[in-house]
Amino acid sequence: MEPFFFKFISNLKLRWKMLAVVLPLVLVPILVVGGVVGYIAYDRAYRGITQTSKDDLDHMAHFTIDLLDSHHQQFQVYQQDKKETIRQELHALVDLAYSFVEAQHNLYTEGKVDLATARREAGKALKKVSVGETGYLFAMTGQGDLEVHIAREGENIWDETDEAGRYFIRAMAKAAVRSQPNEVLYIVYPWRNEALGDERARQKMAAYRYFPEWDWVIAASGYLEETYENRDYERRAFADLKDKIKSKRVGRTGYIYCMDSDGNLTVHPDEEGANIYGSVDFSGHPFIREMIQKKTGWIRYPWRNIGEEQPRMKIVRYRYYEPWDWIVAVGSNENEFYREATLLKTQIVQSLVVIVFFVGLVATFMVSLASRVLTEPIHHMIAVIRRVRKGRFDERMDVAGNDELGELAGAFNRMIEIIQRNQEMEANLAQQGKMASLGVLSSGVAHEINNPLGVILGYAGYLEGKLGADDPHYKYVHEIKRESKRCKKIVQDLLNYARTPKPEVAPTDLNDLLAQIVDFAANHTDMHNVNVTREFAADLPPALIDGDQIRQVAINLILNAGAAMPEGGDLVVRTARGGAGQVEMSFADTGGGIPQEYIEKIFEPFFTTRAKGTGLGLAITRQIIEQHQGGIDIDSETGKGTVVTVHLPVSGQEGSE
Repeated sequence: MEPFFFKFISNLKLRWKMLAVVLPLVLVPILVVGGVVGYIAYDRAYRGITQTSKDDLDHMAHFTIDLLDSHHQQFQVYQQDKKETIRQELHALVDLAYSFVEAQHNLYTEGKVDLATARREAGKALKKVSVGETGYLFAMTGQGDLEVHIAREGENIWDETDEAGRYFIRAMAKAAVRSQPNEVLYIVYPWRNEALGDERARQKMAAYRYFPEWDWVIAASGYLEETYENRDYERRAFADLKDKIKSKRVGRTGYIYCMDSDGNLTVHPDEEGANIYGSVDFSGHPFIREMIQKKTGWIRYPWRNIGEEQPRMKIVRYRYYEPWDWIVAVGSNENEFYREATLLKTQIVQSLVVIVFFVGLVATFMVSLASRVLTEPIHHMIAVIRRVRKGRFDERMDVAGNDELGELAGAFNRMIEIIQRNQEMEANLAQQGKMASLGVLSSGVAHEINNPLGVILGYAGYLEGKLGADDPHYKYVHEIKRESKRCKKIVQDLLNYARTPKPEVAPTDLNDLLAQIVDFAANHTDMHNVNVTREFAADLPPALIDGDQIRQVAINLILNAGAAMPEGGDLVVRTARGGAGQVEMSFADTGGGIPQEYIEKIFEPFFTTRAKGTGLGLAITRQIIEQHQGGIDIDSETGKGTVVTVHLPVSGQEGSE
């Protein structure tokens, strides 16, 4: 943070720097003193009200928990009695169903009906019986095959699980097979019937008995809540409980509400039944999710009710009622409790803002006046420096006064005079430095490469003497010898770059020379994805050139074009008659092109845009062409490609001395 602050200050203008330094020195003490005094006053008022308000909210939360617990205890006893009644009812229904099946089995054993008819008639009798609103009788085999069912008859439900993931069908079948004769078994499991539109799991009880003669498990099942008697009474009692809770008001607009752990509002004055799990306060904080996770505690958040323009802070005391998995919350708008304390806080803040504003306004005016005296001479200096930077070395700063700025102006004027005198000297030294570097490089290259080239030439000559011209390997040995000689000559040319060597010219068929070069260069790694097209003029006169030097020029330009097309492309090598006793060879690629600002620099020694380039290739190329009294032109457009055209004299022209 500290380096960033100083960097930010250093990038400001001097006038703003002074403001950034002086204003905090004036305003910070005012803010600190005013803030401390205001905090002490507000804190005393706040503390006097906070504890009383929290006690009221906590008392209301305890009161609501007591109401819920009283209702819960009362109905626990009531529901336990009803559950026993349900067991007896299901027991009677299972015995009745068992008697239906047993009667049909007796008819079968007496020979009055066949087994299929007996089972079919027993199934019809079972399906006519209902349990509560949605309960029914069913029968399945000990392997889970449904023999009698109102909707899924014929299915195997051995792997069926309840909402808790328990294989309750397996448990029923295994227990039934092991049961004693006339024994009725029971099971309670959570079940959600999607066909009935159930959105949550409900407790379901089944009584079942085993009929071994048919391997049938005969069961009667129904939802517990559908079989309770006096459900209207329960609903009325629960509605009365909710009315008691909703009738309690906290302050002017506060109220009590309850929700389950999924965020469903179970008790609320206006939005009962809604899910508020994803609700966020005015700042975007998911306060309901926090309450559900912590279950018990205090929470304070900004909230805006419908019809209000601005949010208000709300404070809520919430407690967890475990038997019903409910969270009881008692909340109220904070400003209803802390009205006087809030009014005092507002007055303190308003007074502090007014004082800071007027003091800051006066300080800003004084600092601006002082900075103007200091910055006007600096602006003049900056204007002179900008003109000098554009090359106007005749500009000078006005020296006014003997202060630090006057001394700086005098030193700058003397520096410009020295720069002006040394400018030409620096240009000469730069060129000499380049030539010296080239000489050092050439010496190193000659020393490191000439020796291994001599060995290669020696062995190539020895092999050439051992092979006949008709030997298939003779061509390769000859190429090795020829290219090794050319490499040796390139090294010598590099070594003699600064001495301007004279080309050994002779009439040469340029088409034939370029054909050899294209065949050779096509095997280079830079040319693997490049399609090379030849467009040679048929009536081209012989060119008066040094074949090896022009070979070096052509290879260098072809490989440069290949390097400009790393993903592949097209290269067209052309020859044509030129004007004024010249012939032309051109190389047109479809690479990325050369930026216009580099066109004038690419022929300078050591200038390169390639990561591994030396920057000598095009410099030597231009030198060779100029020594042939020729010329080289480059036409390039970024993104479209480059065309390099070389002009060379025809036979009858003389090379330069």
